[in-house]
Amino acid sequence: MSRNAKINTLLLLLVAALAVIPLALGLGDGKEEPFAGADAQAEAAITELKPDYEPWFAPLYEPPSGEVESALFALQAALGAGVLAYYFGIRKGRRQGAAQALAQAAAAEAGPDRPARES
Repeated sequence: MSRNAKINTLLLLLVAALAVIPLALGLGDGKEEPFAGADAQAEAAITELKPDYEPWFAPLYEPPSGEVESALFALQAALGAGVLAYYFGIRKGRRQGAAQALAQAAAAEAGPDRPARES
């Protein structure tokens, strides 16, 4: 197994552990919403400390249900992952193209009796 494969496997196991350990240890037991997001927890803490607090801004769009909100969040994450994958793919393609151009230039300089390799 190559070094990169070992690192990728270790990172995958670490991510899986981060997802499973809180569930296995029962960290959310006894709560109405055991794994609520930071926004919901902050809102609950503010309401508890100062019940008459009025937010400065209102959301631009309020989804009709939690499922729709989760779906929109997943869509946002997928689009972000797609943009990142596209960016890294472009970078790798440019790097490979530059390496291939250098190899062809070196082959052309090596001598006229050797034809340049076409791709």
